Amino acid sequence: MGGFTEAARRRVRAARAALTTALEAEDAYATAVAQDELDDAVRLAHRHGIDVGVEAEEG
Repeated sequence: MGGFTEAARRRVRAARAALTTALEAEDAYATAVAQDELDDAVRLAHRHGIDVGVEAEEG
């Protein structure tokens, strides 16, 4: 696995964690920001053929 692939997967994992934290805190702004970051991270990964799992698409 290349460095870019692992970095993309780390970015998705971090975005998922941030989204979970924001949702648990019931912080609407942080949730919106975290969801945008997750969407962007997943989009970038998919564009490069990197599988980040189904969970990323459910957000």
